[in-house]
Amino acid sequence: MAARTGMLTTDELNTLIDAGEIDTVIVAFTDMQGRLVGKRASARLFHEEISSHGAECCNYLLAVDVEMNTVDGYRISSWETGYGDMAMMPDLSTLRLVPWIPGTALVIADLTYLDETPVAPSPRAILQRQIARLAEKGLVPYVGTELEFLVFENSYREAWAKGYSGLTPASDYNIDYALLASTRMEPLLRDIRVSMEGAGMYCEGVKGECNLGQQEIAFRYEDALTTCDNHSIYKNGAKEIADKHGKSLTFMAKFNEKEGNSCHIHISFRGADGSAVFSDPSDELGMSKMFRHFLAGQLKTMRELSLFFAPNINSYKRYVEGSFAPTAVAWGLDNRTCSLRVVGKGFGMRVENRVPGGDVNQYLATAALIAGGLYGIEHELELEPMFAGNAYDSDLPRVPSTLRDAAALFGESEIAREAFGADVVDHYLNNARIEVQAYDAAITDWERVRGFERL
Repeated sequence: MAARTGMLTTDELNTLIDAGEIDTVIVAFTDMQGRLVGKRASARLFHEEISSHGAECCNYLLAVDVEMNTVDGYRISSWETGYGDMAMMPDLSTLRLVPWIPGTALVIADLTYLDETPVAPSPRAILQRQIARLAEKGLVPYVGTELEFLVFENSYREAWAKGYSGLTPASDYNIDYALLASTRMEPLLRDIRVSMEGAGMYCEGVKGECNLGQQEIAFRYEDALTTCDNHSIYKNGAKEIADKHGKSLTFMAKFNEKEGNSCHIHISFRGADGSAVFSDPSDELGMSKMFRHFLAGQLKTMRELSLFFAPNINSYKRYVEGSFAPTAVAWGLDNRTCSLRVVGKGFGMRVENRVPGGDVNQYLATAALIAGGLYGIEHELELEPMFAGNAYDSDLPRVPSTLRDAAALFGESEIAREAFGADVVDHYLNNARIEVQAYDAAITDWERVRGFERL
């Protein structure tokens, strides 16, 4: 695939620095919560030191909750160990322009400790480990992520001041595939699309979705690591661009009782020689034996790896029957009631996993897809018959319904510990424990409305 406009070599960056067109380089990585974090460096310092030696940051960035509170239970970072540093080592192949921020470039970093050993719980490192396992078998993963979001007329600061209630959606009715009402959002949507193109991405287009103000901007598939890097930059950048327009948008899995925000993930493998290893023209459905084993592995591991597909309390509110969010662990051919939807043919033969929501950490979810698929391939699991009809009405196993249940399954999973390592499993179990404890302690508006006067 041809290089996209906006990607930079170090020589090109240095030319822009010398011309005074770039003065800042953002060095960033994706944290446990799926957020882009890091620091802004002067372009001159980046050129002279950071590009080759990295930049330090506190290791608590992989050991905090969503509020950035330091919490107990993490082996890599604590008060007892002094909250030391880790290094952000730039992956210069990710260097690019940031068109929506003047004079700025950005690079994705890998995390190491100061002795240069990798930080295993880093989401990017977790995915890289699974990609390396595939490479040993001569396989390369290709992935596309489909993020949905809701747009509001309120700015982020206004939304914060209102406690995120009483916000004005950017549309008044269902605008799934509708053009008229979506056109009102087009100044924002176009700015996002054009900006992402200018940051090295291949934007396919945008469409309205069911919920009020809901949209989906899609990008062309890439190798798994590139897609996940782009996903982080897009998700962060879309919010920054919305803020410039005096609007806000949310990727949370379930904002209200209407349709939630999904992040369907399409995945396919190719041989290192570029061959379409998931395709077999002689098969009735065009599926190779490897693809059938891969799908069987997805079904086998879906419940126990759900923590990586649905990482938050709110994630599980999305799994509602008849809502286009899956509840049954099933596979079907172009069947949107199933958690696994098989589509395409030839090089396009792939599966769409419909379990993740817009709040997913895409590195972790993609790592889980690869790990589950590898389990099926290595053990040559037989694929159960395709499901036809309405999977919501089936008696098939269900996707976990709470974070508590998903964490318990993840903690008991030998497959997870073998694929990711005990240190990674324990790290993300602690994150789930912290979230469950915080939720259990919270008093919600639902409780106040029902109990303030009438109980």
